[in-house]
Amino acid sequence: MKIFYIFLILISANISSDSLYEFKNEVNETRFNNLIKDIRCPKCTSGSLSSSNAPISEDLKLKIVSMIQEGKTDQEIKDYVTSRFGKESLYEPEFNSSTYILWLAPFVVLFLALFIFIFRKKT
Repeated sequence: MKIFYIFLILISANISSDSLYEFKNEVNETRFNNLIKDIRCPKCTSGSLSSSNAPISEDLKLKIVSMIQEGKTDQEIKDYVTSRFGKESLYEPEFNSSTYILWLAPFVVLFLALFIFIFRKKT
């Protein structure tokens, strides 16, 4: 009898696991999955859209799906998200005058660490 219940649960889970978002091809589905990993959830503190079930995130995912179906490029979708939710909504901000420190700081720190390591006094 237990086997029957396990079988029933597995079958029902498989039947109800339909895709929530419909795409014309796998390329668009891959684009969607990459985009929702690169965009922050507007409500969550540090999660991406892919890890969020907040209502605003679900709405944004549906908007991204419709924009992909309209033929928008990834950059156009990211521009829409940043115009609506701000530059902080992307995990990889663009390189400009307000973000250059963010992009260059790791290299400066690495250079200073190497400089200190190479030229330290040996006692």
